[in-house]
Amino acid sequence: MLDAQKLTPRQIVAELDKYIVGQHEAKRHVAIALRNRWRRMNASADMRNEIVPNNILMIGATGVGKTEIARRLAKIAEAPFVKVEASKFTEVGYVGRDVEGMVRDLAEQSVNMVKLRKKEEVKEKAAQAAEEIILDALIPPLHKTAGFAIPPNEANENREEPNDDTLLNERTRNVFREKIKNKELEDRKIEIDIKQSGPSGVGMIGAGMMDEVSMMNLQEMLNGMMPKKNKKRKLTIAEARKVLLEEEVAKLIDMDEVKEEAIRKAEEAGIIFIDEVDKIASGGKKGGGGPDVSREGVQRDLLPIVEGSSVNTKYGIVNTDHILFIAAGAFHVSKPSDLIPELQGRFPIRVELNSLTREDFVRILKEPKNALTKQYQALFEAEGFQILFDAEAIDEIAQTAFDINAEVENIGARRLHTVMSKLLNEFLFDVPDQASSSQPILITSQLVKTKLKELAKNKDLSEYIL
Repeated sequence: MLDAQKLTPRQIVAELDKYIVGQHEAKRHVAIALRNRWRRMNASADMRNEIVPNNILMIGATGVGKTEIARRLAKIAEAPFVKVEASKFTEVGYVGRDVEGMVRDLAEQSVNMVKLRKKEEVKEKAAQAAEEIILDALIPPLHKTAGFAIPPNEANENREEPNDDTLLNERTRNVFREKIKNKELEDRKIEIDIKQSGPSGVGMIGAGMMDEVSMMNLQEMLNGMMPKKNKKRKLTIAEARKVLLEEEVAKLIDMDEVKEEAIRKAEEAGIIFIDEVDKIASGGKKGGGGPDVSREGVQRDLLPIVEGSSVNTKYGIVNTDHILFIAAGAFHVSKPSDLIPELQGRFPIRVELNSLTREDFVRILKEPKNALTKQYQALFEAEGFQILFDAEAIDEIAQTAFDINAEVENIGARRLHTVMSKLLNEFLFDVPDQASSSQPILITSQLVKTKLKELAKNKDLSEYIL
């Protein structure tokens, strides 16, 4: 596996090519932005804080791969990633501070990532501890009689030899320890003690006067003060293993260490993707009331977050100076220049994504690791059937999707989902009732034309159908 920290821009583009067709310029820009993070971390200490990320504005119609590029980039970098819709901040009921929620979500995502990695590190030790608790519930150990410890000089004289019952108990426990390890007793029921925290919700008078973070912190503090109670539950060993594993993992993980690492990861590697940013542009109108005032207000609320500010989260203060922001929008009605100048200046890299051609659709159906044809093949294999697409059939599917996009509304690669669903739904409905066959289902050009005839015929009507 490639080391995410040492990937060159060329290698990052190659990784993105496995999932996304075309859009080479956009891939190159995000690859450089990702590599710049590694360069910044390896710069001299006095310059490190001065180097700020070049945020990116992606311009392109829906379905051309804007979100997918950002999402895959985060996966390659193993970085916390959050996607928000800018238009939601214009809705009634939102206030300026709500934009900080995206940073809180990023901190939450970062904590989950660090916790998951720490869990993997202690999983083996936690599993052994959980198995010992299960073993104690099945075959309780025979303890020696309680008393004072024997001094070392008297150990040889006074040491009691284990009696037959103790030896038998230990041998039985060893046998059952192996059975538990090999999961031979998963359905047997046992009674175990499970820790329960206090009530999760505490009502407070005047809670509406407190902000979200203060409420969360107070809630956490009150829960910490509540006495932890043990509750006896009767579970199968399989269920008990899951519950106990979580408890033992929680004991082994230092949450303060997790929070510190997560905050650092969010600040230095976090990616926030702001979609539909064109919906908060003013559309070229100056002055006046109505929704445009709200839109410009949202831009001004976003500005300090993108510029670099400190946001209070329940895990600690997150500084947004070095978070990479990627904004995206179709900009059909408005233009990037309709954004307020201060916000435009915070997205210095502008990339225009190309609309998808018929040839792109053919490649999308065949090349990516998660290509739609491969997804449907996996679905049919689960039922014991094999499905094959010949080259002419893929051309026909691509042509149909391209034509519908051209005549109705261009929704990019998402149109392929509509077309493939229409083509294969009947097969997906019928195969569970049929016996598995070694004879593959062959999708031909003629079959595609027959199945999609109605879809192609009703292009004019389809714009009125959800």
